[in-house]
Amino acid sequence: MYTQAEQAALKAPKSRLQNRLLFHLAHKFSDEKKLMSSHQNLQDITEDQLSLASIHYMRSHYQEAIDIYKRILLENREYLALNVYVALCYYKLDYYDVSQEVLAVYLQQVPDSTIALNLKACNHFRLYNGKAAEAELKNLTDSASSSFEFGKELIKHNLVVFRGGEGALQVLPPLVDVIPEARLNLVIYYLRQDDVQEAYNLIKNLEPTAPQEYILKGVVHAALGQEMGSRDHLKIAQQLFQLVGESASECDTLPGRQCMSSCFFLLRQFANVLIYLNSVKSYFYNNDTFNFNYAQAKAAMGDFSEAEEVFLLIQSEKIKNDFVYLSWLARCYIMNKKPQLAWKLYLKMETSGESFNLLQLIANDCYKMRQFYYSAKAFDVLERLDSNPEHWEGKRGACVGVFQMILAGREAKDTLREVLHLLKSTGNSQVEYIVRIMKKWAKENRVPV
Repeated sequence: MYTQAEQAALKAPKSRLQNRLLFHLAHKFSDEKKLMSSHQNLQDITEDQLSLASIHYMRSHYQEAIDIYKRILLENREYLALNVYVALCYYKLDYYDVSQEVLAVYLQQVPDSTIALNLKACNHFRLYNGKAAEAELKNLTDSASSSFEFGKELIKHNLVVFRGGEGALQVLPPLVDVIPEARLNLVIYYLRQDDVQEAYNLIKNLEPTAPQEYILKGVVHAALGQEMGSRDHLKIAQQLFQLVGESASECDTLPGRQCMSSCFFLLRQFANVLIYLNSVKSYFYNNDTFNFNYAQAKAAMGDFSEAEEVFLLIQSEKIKNDFVYLSWLARCYIMNKKPQLAWKLYLKMETSGESFNLLQLIANDCYKMRQFYYSAKAFDVLERLDSNPEHWEGKRGACVGVFQMILAGREAKDTLREVLHLLKSTGNSQVEYIVRIMKKWAKENRVPV
């Protein structure tokens, strides 16, 4: 009812209260011209300055809000609730320990405040874990009065977050238009469940105003773009990440630098990806998602040795079963002269389109790296699965390559027996000629075949 509120306010006589009300309405309407006009009419009095601080907060200008609140607190120590506002700003700036210190001043005087205790729990969630946060909320869940419905809804919402999404579908949907974060957390839940389409449906009409909203919308577009093979969605994701990463307020924060790395990742500019990931690497040593992206960027730049090390740090079974992980790790093994480990990755896979693609990668990469034995094995399986003439040509070349390596003393002579077996499994007129030459050499050099 903002339009009706504005109409009513304009009918009132001019006053500082009217100006403050129009100031906030201009923010709700995203009318910069009216916002600036009302801003210029603000005076250096407590009410006007508090109004300005709240607009700074809502526009994500948290440091500016803190400066105003602290100045007012210096003159008015009895305004205890301002400590909660300052703590909220520090929370938004990711200074969770500072937020706790400021919040403690208020909680000493008002130990049962729902908002303050909830913020304390949120700080614990960021500083420690969900269990620590939930413990802080326990008293609130027992004591919150039924009349304080907003407090109860907020607590229910946060408990879902603290419990890693447990009960999300029961609790969050009714709160989507009540608590702003509910929509975002429901989107995160859908992403974690790999339900990208539902996540997109929930966020597609959201006009982002805060960095977290831009980032989450970017993540959804990136996930949908990869799932659908849509360049349009990937382009939107890249632009959203760039918008956050290049903004003055976020460019030197962890999320800002991660956004720039994601932007360059989508642009396939991996040298730039590594510049940004290296700048925040120390904060994410045991983070599987970070290591997955870092290893891919390293491999894309040809640093296969470090890429292999980082891939092997990953613990998540979901990532380790992802074809992107398997294919990159296989390539690293091959480039690091460990083709037998790449072959083991294939043997562990069930027959599928992905295992076929991995075979092609092993066959071709091993061939390029002159690891002909495993190239021949891979081409042999490919030939049985698909009678494409290229598979026979690859197998023939790899088998001859193994023979050359034996002649050069760089491959064990007894490998020839398996090479002959691989060749004989092909019904091609060229086989007999190649086999005859190999057998002749084996006989002359007393190599049993």
